[in-house]
Amino acid sequence: MTLLQRLGAYVLALAIGLFYGAAGSFAHSIVVGGWLPLGLIVALIGSTALLLALRLLSGDRWAVLAAALGMMGATWVLAQTSAGGSIIFSQLHPVLANVWMIVVPLVAAVIVAWPDLSRARRAPQPVTHP
Repeated sequence: MTLLQRLGAYVLALAIGLFYGAAGSFAHSIVVGGWLPLGLIVALIGSTALLLALRLLSGDRWAVLAAALGMMGATWVLAQTSAGGSIIFSQLHPVLANVWMIVVPLVAAVIVAWPDLSRARRAPQPVTHP
């Protein structure tokens, strides 16, 4: 893969991460039945699945990091208080907002730091002579 192709892949991963981060930021506060944080669950599953798929399919930690930075960047921008107060990260569910803002970087750190086990499996076997 050429340098230009890699940079394009990283930019695409960043853009997809921005989308997932924005979607998760909007959805994290959806509560069903007064107690089930369905929006947070779906957002965390979707974000984790994206990062895991990027790592497993590309084998590239930098693509995962780019997507994770996009997610965290979108979350950070949308969490800023405006002149009228934040309507996305409301005070109705501060625990859900904190979980959303903390779990995504933790999941990203684990997926980026996970060792590449495919190289261990492909290690050449020692030749034994009879």
